[in-house]
Amino acid sequence: MASDGHTSSTQSGFFSNSGELGGAQPQFTEICTALYERELLLIAHKGPSNVSILRRRLAGLPHHIRSVARYLIDNNSPLDIDPHNGSWFIKQPGKCPGHSQPIDKKRLWYGQYADYGLVIPICITTLEGMHIELDSIDSVNHATNTLHTNKHGWFSFDGEMAHREAETSQHKAGFGTTGLDTSSFTDANAVLKRQLLKPTTAIMASACSGHMWRHKSKGAPRALSLREMRLSTHINWKNFTLKGQA
Repeated sequence: MASDGHTSSTQSGFFSNSGELGGAQPQFTEICTALYERELLLIAHKGPSNVSILRRRLAGLPHHIRSVARYLIDNNSPLDIDPHNGSWFIKQPGKCPGHSQPIDKKRLWYGQYADYGLVIPICITTLEGMHIELDSIDSVNHATNTLHTNKHGWFSFDGEMAHREAETSQHKAGFGTTGLDTSSFTDANAVLKRQLLKPTTAIMASACSGHMWRHKSKGAPRALSLREMRLSTHINWKNFTLKGQA
């Protein structure tokens, strides 16, 4: 019983370290619970095998989860929140927004605003359909009009993957120099194409809400990882540039 009491006290401390929320405390607790459960499940199935890295990741959970929960409760985005699932919500459009964006507009926008730390959208195409993921820029090369994202690698300002990244992506998806390896079709989540999009309200809202589209219909929304939820809290909804720019 003593052990149960200690656990209850620890959980109470985790969720109640936010006195400034006042009447929003129950909602804050619900969001924290959802985020905590979702991230632990992700770590259990796809977490790092290195014990040291795993410990650091777990140790950082309380801070990151509280930070995301506070932002969801008090934010200036055009989105609604789903406290029970710890997620963003907005009505899903019938088709994936931005997948046919004009190349010249993307090239012009990234040529002007690409910078370290900028949160950007990546359109992901798989065998089952497409969705939009949030990523962030960690390197920009204006001499070659390319940028590197933290998760998805190198892209040109016109939205296409840089050559070496495209080759790696095709190899993982089952495309070799001699054609298609049909054995890869067993993995419906294998990424067939990645495309950098110019951020707009519709695109970023769909990315934050986890919208997915099958080939002929809407799909059930995906749950964003804590990493993507954290990125969503750094979006400048006014113009999608870094804070203080433009």
